[in-house]
Amino acid sequence: MTAVVDGFVDETTIVVASGSGGDGAVSFRREKYVPRGGPDGGDGGRGGGVVFSVHANLRTLAYLKMRHRFLAEDGGNGSGQRKHGRDGRDVEVAVPPGTVLRDAATGDLLADLSRTGEQIVFLRGGKGGKGNWHFRTPVNQAPRFAQKGVPGETRDLRIELQVIADAGLVGKPNAGKSTLLSVLTNARPKVADYPFTTRSPHLGLLRRGERDVVLADIPGIIEGAASGRGLGLRFLRHVERCAVLLYLVDLGDEGVPDTVRVLEAELAAFSAALAARPRLVVGTKLDREGAPERLAGLIEAFPGDRVLGISAVTHEGLDELAQAVVGMTGGSA
Repeated sequence: MTAVVDGFVDETTIVVASGSGGDGAVSFRREKYVPRGGPDGGDGGRGGGVVFSVHANLRTLAYLKMRHRFLAEDGGNGSGQRKHGRDGRDVEVAVPPGTVLRDAATGDLLADLSRTGEQIVFLRGGKGGKGNWHFRTPVNQAPRFAQKGVPGETRDLRIELQVIADAGLVGKPNAGKSTLLSVLTNARPKVADYPFTTRSPHLGLLRRGERDVVLADIPGIIEGAASGRGLGLRFLRHVERCAVLLYLVDLGDEGVPDTVRVLEAELAAFSAALAARPRLVVGTKLDREGAPERLAGLIEAFPGDRVLGISAVTHEGLDELAQAVVGMTGGSA
């Protein structure tokens, strides 16, 4: 299965295989004045391995979707004069930071690749077989057999991408997530006044003094998302690594507290751990008529939460929000 939205690929399946070891050789020394030379069969080369490496310049799994199969090279066979077969070349699988490897059949977690520059040898190539030179004995000085190379391994993998961010923006469509990301950070997501403008995750860097915080904006979540409605739930994996979640609600709408409860329920349906993550409740579009009164009602409805009101148009509340996010995430100096 491959998951693609507007060219953004965050899930796909691939086949990886390490190379088989080369066979050992059956050979005997034959020279002009040595008519009965002993065995001199060389060993087979080792098969190539499967290496996953993390590259900062990659943002999606589109490259894996296009190629699908990654096969390492087999080792070369041994030959006479005790010549060793050539080792097979490794195959490199380049992935973006935040890539998770799972067994395609069971879903078991096999590796979590989150650090740029990280490399793991996922499958090792098969060992080369020994040539007949190794099997000479005082009793059998001319062995006519050699060892076969060890076969390589093949695995079917499901590859998932979980973007690396410190804080995640969650909310219903048109809650102002993309607008907020654009005014707080260096990101320039598509912004328009209709639902599901955001169709893939966007990252932005919030910088305050010497502190940096990465924010992630995902498609809007609607009621019933846990049952497959809308786009947002499938993208919630992209905020699973976040230390803080920002619940964004539109203060221009009625029933603002109910919107927060819908978000809570949908996140809990996806992951109890994610729903329990530290959070800020943020009322957006504070410049709208009636918004200050709705913000007061939101604060009253959630006394245990820190609730902030902001306007991306007038920039009211943005500094306080930025300071709160940096404080909750710790920021990177």
